[in-house]
Amino acid sequence: MEVAQLNGHSVQASYRHLVMRFDHEHAAVWCYMQPVSRPCVTPELLAEIRQLQCAVEQQARNDHLNGNPQGLRYQVLASRTPGVFNLGGDLVLFLEAIRNQDRDGLFRYAKSCIDMLYSTAVSYNLPVTTISLVQGEALGGGFEAALASNVLIAERRAQMGLPEILFNMFPGMGAYTLLARRLDPARAEKIILSGKIYSAEELYEMGVVDVLANDGEGEQAVYAYIKKQNQANQGYQAVRGIRQRYQPIDYQELLDITGQWVDAALRLEGKDLRIMERLAHSQNRLVQPPLAERRAPDSPLRVKP
Repeated sequence: MEVAQLNGHSVQASYRHLVMRFDHEHAAVWCYMQPVSRPCVTPELLAEIRQLQCAVEQQARNDHLNGNPQGLRYQVLASRTPGVFNLGGDLVLFLEAIRNQDRDGLFRYAKSCIDMLYSTAVSYNLPVTTISLVQGEALGGGFEAALASNVLIAERRAQMGLPEILFNMFPGMGAYTLLARRLDPARAEKIILSGKIYSAEELYEMGVVDVLANDGEGEQAVYAYIKKQNQANQGYQAVRGIRQRYQPIDYQELLDITGQWVDAALRLEGKDLRIMERLAHSQNRLVQPPLAERRAPDSPLRVKP
């Protein structure tokens, strides 16, 4: 159990898949994903993000109610995995649930994803700005997590997309709602049905990415955005509130779509499951092996414990 500091207050946390830090100067909490296993939305990573979100919401609400001028105002989601923001849903979990026809288990996982994305998208219904910083690949549910933030900042080398159509599925954790909100339904469907992996520059030109940063300058771009918003914070918050009023994100809509996704997943078979298996292997290839199993630099043999 480690003790993390959130705006001067101790937060009891046992994070293994996250690194959290509070930046007092910018009133921002940074949440870096660093999954111990696959760089995707594993149940363990998901649980820790939800745990952190609860702490952030409680602290931000207290700051708001107490009129704390130094209160928490920004939440930034990023990654410590080189070249990867997040590769999306846990395909190993999906395959097991589909083979066992475990609808309840798959729906529980999907609902947890929706809970995480919804809290981010509505900023806890507090004057908190949520930001995603994408510095590598964001695929499937990883792209949905980035889309849920109020502000999406990406480095030029970043790539994002929704490959679910490759195994006869669709992204069921908010992609349609979030993309249609940033663009329109027609372009949202085009992105979803294409299965294409887009460059950050392409998505910036479309209006999906809000800020395009040079490679290696993502964090500076976040700070530059925060500085810009702080100069007219009341105006920024008002415009965001108007957008929520004009295009509200409905939790039940997200949940209904997720239910359709679960039912569609359980109908997959044959070729579609084999493609999902290959993609699951791709997720696993990015896993760093345990220290005892890594090859020594000058030896073809595995190091024995």
